[in-house]
Amino acid sequence: MTINVIVLQPLIALIAGILILVIPRLLNIIVALYLIIVGLTGIWPHLVR
Repeated sequence: MTINVIVLQPLIALIAGILILVIPRLLNIIVALYLIIVGLTGIWPHLVR
């Protein structure tokens, strides 16, 4: 089974949302990591040519 970016992003968002509800102090770290991951997956096809 391959994991697609289309499946991975909602999964990361769900896990991040749960963690933010449980530990609100992690909000900055979780948002920053999520944005970095989404940004990298967005530019990855353009870097690998």
